Amino acid sequence: MFGFQFIKMQPTDYVLLYRKGKLIREGTGLAFFYFAPTSSLVRVPLASVDVPFIFKEVASDFQEITVQGQLTYRANDAKKLSQLLNFSLVPNGKDYASEDPQKLPQRLINLVQVLTRSSLKAMSLKEALGATDTLVHQLRNGLQQTEAISSLGIEVLGLSILAIKPTPETARALEAQAREQILREADEAIYARRNAAVEQERAIKENELNTEIAIENKKRQIKEAQMEAEKSVQQKKRELQEAEMATKIVIEEKNKKLVSLSTENAKQEADAKAYSVAAVMKAFSGVDPKIIQSLVSIGMESSQLIALAFRDLSENAAKIGQLNVSPELLRELLTKHDAR
Repeated sequence: MFGFQFIKMQPTDYVLLYRKGKLIREGTGLAFFYFAPTSSLVRVPLASVDVPFIFKEVASDFQEITVQGQLTYRANDAKKLSQLLNFSLVPNGKDYASEDPQKLPQRLINLVQVLTRSSLKAMSLKEALGATDTLVHQLRNGLQQTEAISSLGIEVLGLSILAIKPTPETARALEAQAREQILREADEAIYARRNAAVEQERAIKENELNTEIAIENKKRQIKEAQMEAEKSVQQKKRELQEAEMATKIVIEEKNKKLVSLSTENAKQEADAKAYSVAAVMKAFSGVDPKIIQSLVSIGMESSQLIALAFRDLSENAAKIGQLNVSPELLRELLTKHDAR
């Protein structure tokens, strides 16, 4: 009404009121009346702003890379920013009079892209794909040290890289290469596992062989001990046999001496008997045989005497005409013969 307007700012808006080119009022969250025909209003948002970005760059090996991320900033010096960019409002106090407020995010994105290009030109594709943290660190340092940021009165609150991607064709090639590498590593793992199994089997076989060798050595030692024991037993037996043989030899030698002595004694006895018989025979050599026969018949039994009688009869059979023998005599002789 009559050119007077009322405006009320949010706590996150910094407002500056100029009248006839002079700063009349400034601050955050102000509410006041102003005369629109002779006043100019400048509103600078102080709230943090998230600016997403996505752009393409080229790595050192000439491979195209897509970088996607987000930048968060706020105005920490609204008066300085309002002097570099046009944040003036139209007379109604609602809309901006220029497009500078909308161009500020793009300026920051362009600055991020320049810093990203500078970092990626020293990296290969594979290095860039795995260098998210390194790239974020370099970009933050670059933004803090850039004069354009400090001159605008802007404070960078955060920077994050959401994705670094190659082209679809390159991604498929890398996937194929990675797949082949994974398959190769899988084959190597299988080979290593089989090799380990073979090594384990070989170790088990070696342990079994070593065990068998140890067992055979123990058996050999046992056999040697048994052979030594048997040898000792045989030695003892041989010594016993030798002792027995020595004893037998001594006994045989004594027997030999005994036999010799017995033979000598028997010879002497035979010589004595022969001498005795020879002396007896010499004594009887001049005696009538009938007398000797009579002497011999002394003490004989009747049957023996009868036998001698029959013998004498047989010798003089030519001179005997007839001989009668009674049955009683023969029966008597036979009875005595059977009794014997």
